[in-house]
Amino acid sequence: MLKKFVILFISVSILYSCSDDENDIGLLPDNFDRDSMLAFSADEIIIPSYNDFANKMSALKTAGQTFTDTPNQNTLDALRTSWYNGYKTWQSVEMFNLGKAEELQYYFYMNVYPLTVSDVENNIANGGYDLTISNNQDAQGFPALDYLLYGLSDNDTNILAKYTTDPNSSGYKLYLTDVLNRMHSLTQEVVNDWNGSYRNTFVNSSGNTATSSLNKLVNDFIYFYEKGLRTNKIGTPAGVFSGTPRPQKVEAFYKKDISKELALDALTAVENFFNGKKYDGNSYGDSYSSYLVYLDRNDIKERIDNQLNIARSQINNLNNNFYEQINADNSKMTIAFDELQKLVYFFKTDMLRAFNIESDYQDGDND
Repeated sequence: MLKKFVILFISVSILYSCSDDENDIGLLPDNFDRDSMLAFSADEIIIPSYNDFANKMSALKTAGQTFTDTPNQNTLDALRTSWYNGYKTWQSVEMFNLGKAEELQYYFYMNVYPLTVSDVENNIANGGYDLTISNNQDAQGFPALDYLLYGLSDNDTNILAKYTTDPNSSGYKLYLTDVLNRMHSLTQEVVNDWNGSYRNTFVNSSGNTATSSLNKLVNDFIYFYEKGLRTNKIGTPAGVFSGTPRPQKVEAFYKKDISKELALDALTAVENFFNGKKYDGNSYGDSYSSYLVYLDRNDIKERIDNQLNIARSQINNLNNNFYEQINADNSKMTIAFDELQKLVYFFKTDMLRAFNIESDYQDGDND
C-alpha cells in the first residue's frame, strides 16, 4: 500500500512540475472566446473570400463561353486573364477544407498538379469522360485550364487552331466548357453552404474535440501551409523529398512565370489568416495571433511573424518562373524551402500545443 502511495505521489509531483514549463502553458484550461474567433473568421475572412472566388469563377465561366463561341486572340486573352484572376484568388480559399468543401473533396477537383496530360487528351479524343470520378482529378481544374490555354502549343496561332481548324476542335471546346462548368458548380455548392446553414453550424462548434470547428480549422490551416504551400509549390519541384529536382511539377507549369506569384499569394493568405486580417479590409479581429497573446505566448506569435517575413524574403529572391529557377540554381529553392520548414514547427508544435489541439494528420513528405 505504501509503495502504491509513493508511486502516486511521484506521478502527481511530475505532473505539476511539468505544468510549470513555459512551453506547456497552453495545456492549461483557458477562457479565450473561441466563439468570437470562429464568428470573425467566418464572417470577415472565409465567407468574403469564397464570395470573391465565386465571382471570379462566374467571370471565368462567362469568358470561357465567349471564347468557345468565338475563338480568336481577343477572346483567348480575356479568358486567360479571368483564369489568372481566379487562380490568384483560389490561393485564399484552398485552406478552408470544411463543410461542403470537405464533403465534395473540392480541392482535389480544383488544383491537383502536375496535370496528367494524357488523361486530358484521351478524354478529348474519346469523349464519354466523367469529371466526377477521382481518376479524373488530375485532368481538370486550374491545371487543366493552364494546359488548354497555354500548353497546346508554343504559339497562340497553333493554340487557336486547336479550337478552330483542328479535326476535333469541337472536342477541345467541349472539354474546356465541361471543366469550367465543373469548377463553377462545385464552387457554387461550397459557397451556398457557407452562406446558408453551415455558417452557424461552424460558429457554434467551439469545443475542443477532434471534430469541432476550431480544431479542424487550425489543422486545415497548418495542412495547407505544410502541404499546399511548402511541399507542393516549393519542396516537390525542388526535389527536396525525392533527391532529384522535378521542375515539371511546378504550379501553373504552362504559364510558368506566375509560379512565384501564386506562392506569394498563398503565403499572404496564411499570414493574413494567422493575424486575423479582414479579407476585404485592413482591420483585424480575433485570430490565432490574438489567441496566443491571450495565452501569454507572445513569444510564439513573434517567432511566427518574424519567420513569415524571412520566408517571404527568400521567396522574393527567386525567379518569377520557378521552372527556370530550378534549372538555373536550385539551391535558392531549397533555401526558401528551409525557411518555410521552420514555420511548420512553430505552427504544428508550438501553436498547437499552446491551443491544446492535437494534429489530425501526418505528412509523409513524399512526392
